[in-house]
Amino acid sequence: MAIISSKISDAIAYLNNRNIIGIPTETVYGLAGNALDVDVISKIFEVKNRPTFDPLICHTYDIEEVKKYVRFIPNLAYDLFQKFSPGPITILLPKKDIIPDLITSGLPSVAFRIPNHTLTLELLKNISYPLAAPSANPFGYISPTNAYHVLNQLGQSIPFILDGGDCEVGLESTIIGFENGETPKIVRLGGISVEEIESVTGKINIQTSSSKPTAPGMLESHYAPKKKIRIGHIDTLLVENKNKKIGILSFSKNYENVSFINLILSKNNNTTEAAKNLFSYLRQLDDSDCEIILTEYVPQHGLGNAINDRLKRACA
Repeated sequence: MAIISSKISDAIAYLNNRNIIGIPTETVYGLAGNALDVDVISKIFEVKNRPTFDPLICHTYDIEEVKKYVRFIPNLAYDLFQKFSPGPITILLPKKDIIPDLITSGLPSVAFRIPNHTLTLELLKNISYPLAAPSANPFGYISPTNAYHVLNQLGQSIPFILDGGDCEVGLESTIIGFENGETPKIVRLGGISVEEIESVTGKINIQTSSSKPTAPGMLESHYAPKKKIRIGHIDTLLVENKNKKIGILSFSKNYENVSFINLILSKNNNTTEAAKNLFSYLRQLDDSDCEIILTEYVPQHGLGNAINDRLKRACA
């Protein structure tokens, strides 16, 4: 089983020895390896059982480092990096040849971000390469938000997990692409809201689903528990599933008059708090003895759009 430790020196040793490891970020835990080493990248796809047509995100610690691996950074992309990095924003940029085609699934653009986690930033500053790091879970399953989620899913396949505690954001990063190298669009909703992005870009298009993804997280079915999950008006779903053992994932309402498992994303009606709890609560329900999970869309402001995106894909 993987060793769990907060020692950065151990993480560096494993990475330099061409291993892949679990790392913390503010969004979710990543399955990380040298982004310049094709054999290491292949291990990431193999351990996750991830299709090679689904590209990976690269992580580094500074905008100047990003410049080493991309042909150029549009002015608006630079503005987004400046405002939201380190943080949960990823930007698709035209790659240099040093980035292996396997990282980008053969596409001309590579996804880069600067994670906002003290341990991982320190790790990145002390290695000579960026890290490819998709979420540290089997492909299509709920993303991990602490080291023990990683251990339970991939602990027999990797040697080490860098323990950075619970993730602060709990949702993957927002990904921005550029059409014709200039016009921005959101290709994955995530830890920075549409409203925040538009404070820099102005009105922005959203194009977040594709059977041929240009960025991670664009497939219709993703982030899913093993148990069946249905989304809609919970009161209606309760009637339709009255003969089943039910788990409820509600936004803010407490279904205290029923004898089911009920986890509440945010008693304060706060979408940021709900985002932080989403994947962890889905795991708790998936590990419970319920037969079906019932959930609902949350208000579409703040991180609500990103939460609804994950719930919709989980139900697909």
